Amino acid sequence: MLIFLKSTTKMKLFLIAILLFSFINGFSQKDKQLIRDGNKKYDNTKFDDAELSYRKAIENNPKSFDAAFNLGDALYRQGKYEEAAIQFQALSNEDVDKETLSKVYHNLGNSYIQNKKLKEGIEAYKQSLRLQDKDVETKYNLSQALRMLKQEQQQQQQNQDNKDNKDQNKDQQKQDQQQQQDKKDEKKDQQQQQQPEEQKISKEQAEQMLKSMDNDEKDLQEKLKKQLIKGQKGNVEKDW
Repeated sequence: MLIFLKSTTKMKLFLIAILLFSFINGFSQKDKQLIRDGNKKYDNTKFDDAELSYRKAIENNPKSFDAAFNLGDALYRQGKYEEAAIQFQALSNEDVDKETLSKVYHNLGNSYIQNKKLKEGIEAYKQSLRLQDKDVETKYNLSQALRMLKQEQQQQQQNQDNKDNKDQNKDQQKQDQQQQQDKKDEKKDQQQQQQPEEQKISKEQAEQMLKSMDNDEKDLQEKLKKQLIKGQKGNVEKDW
């Protein structure tokens, strides 16, 4: 009885193992099928459809490195550079061989460069070359990225110099305007200081003119009186 029970238990465990293996194997086959389907769409430049196939493969097998890697490529081909960079950055933490990891960093560098993150892209290329120092394509991409960074820095410096020159010109214009305003204010003050003196001179002249007119009038009156008196003497008639 015990032997029968033991034998029955072994058979049950064996059947469970077979079923589990079949399930896992079928699960893995579906994952690979989805990856193959995605690869076909990718080769036909149907990158958005390929992305969906790779995502389905990851849903079936979250640990599928191939599906995740190819998903990053599909995102990149669609111009989704930021999403692609996130995808490859996550894959850089996976425990894979140096050659594969070098490819991850290479693609990560490409994603950064396309997203205008030159410094991050350069560092990713350098990391790729640390793993595979003879990769010609990565070396070329690194040299181009360094050239682009240099041009960007030169342009930034030129823009800063232009800004500084504009600021200096604005300051000079402000100084010139202030000097002109100071001259105007100074001239205005001088005119205001001169006005009382001019008014005083004019008043004195007016008084002199009045005095002169009074004197002239007095002289005229005296002359008229004298003439009147002379005339009266000349008109006296004799009583014959």
